[in-house]
Amino acid sequence: MAFEFIQAELNKRSEAGLLRSRQCLDSSEGTLIEVAGAHYLNFSSNDYLGMRQSQDVLQSWVEGMSLYGAGSGASPLVTGYTKAHRELEEYLAAELGRDAVLLFNSGFAANQAICQALLNKQCHVVADKLIHASFIDGALASEARLHRFRHNDIAHLTSVLSELSGDILLATEGVFSMDGDLGLISEILKTTSPHQTMLMLDDAHGFGVLGESGMGSVEEFSLNQQQLPVLMGTFGKAVGTAGAFVAGRQELIDYLINFSRHYIYSTAMPPAQAVATLTSIKLLRDGKRQKVLKHNIATFRSLAQENGIPLMSSESPIQPVPIGEPNRAVRLSEKLKSLGIWVNAIRTPTVPKGTDRLRITITAEHTATEILALVDALSLSLSTLSER
Repeated sequence: MAFEFIQAELNKRSEAGLLRSRQCLDSSEGTLIEVAGAHYLNFSSNDYLGMRQSQDVLQSWVEGMSLYGAGSGASPLVTGYTKAHRELEEYLAAELGRDAVLLFNSGFAANQAICQALLNKQCHVVADKLIHASFIDGALASEARLHRFRHNDIAHLTSVLSELSGDILLATEGVFSMDGDLGLISEILKTTSPHQTMLMLDDAHGFGVLGESGMGSVEEFSLNQQQLPVLMGTFGKAVGTAGAFVAGRQELIDYLINFSRHYIYSTAMPPAQAVATLTSIKLLRDGKRQKVLKHNIATFRSLAQENGIPLMSSESPIQPVPIGEPNRAVRLSEKLKSLGIWVNAIRTPTVPKGTDRLRITITAEHTATEILALVDALSLSLSTLSER
């Protein structure tokens, strides 16, 4: 039979405790989710600021549909590019201090587009070891030579760069999605000056969260366009909608419009989505939700420390609890669910082998009581597993 390896590979994953499966949510409201008729406190959401169910954002989406319909109807270069898209792009460009912005349907598509359009046989790609899979896949599919430096290891990065010449795309993240720590952008900038390097930042988990008014790493680290020529951010996390953007010089955006297959040959995001996204970003500019989020993160970390819960070094909403073995991580996740707490186990190959973990995410919507319930459930679950 053709493709017999399919079942064999699934069996291998299952035997190693690494088989993935989906869980269907029956409903979701605030910090509560319903799965198979049971209700849980959700500590696995990337909706860091609670904007996904903001009444203002929802109303803007409805108003956008009344103006433009449910979808865009075409690719951006045919008839899919609307006033709603243009207004979102222009607002982002102005607030980020960039010449121009280009919208994509997802962060995955945006990262792939950057790699596909920019990288040729004469290029090198240098990327942090823990950069998102979408960028790594894009780089591997390109004609460029890929080099990876150890996570946030500036000495290793300097060593890698010293052996290269020609055009170099250097890529890192604002907030790393599985570890929750920040990219060492200021230190990286010091290493790039002697080289013909273009810095690219994936700010998917930083945009909306970092910076006093939510403009992400650009605001947090005061990064101008010359320092950071290529910026990618997403709307599906802190902004609460969906889609992504690439920001940079006008010539970069013009180049992507002409050479990025992921942009040219894909139906544009629904205009109503662009309307809702712009509303959400504007609402986040007052910084109030970010302050609540920071307080909640500090509360969780303090309570976790008091209760002897091991945490990785992260001040972001992503708070990993290291476990180190996939089956144990799954058992711990299931124990938490039995106590009404929804936290997913993250296993290799999503994270390096031996670093399996619980990936807890704290949001601005969580109350002090809910955070205390999480810590109590973690303490009980960890002690129960330790007794086995």
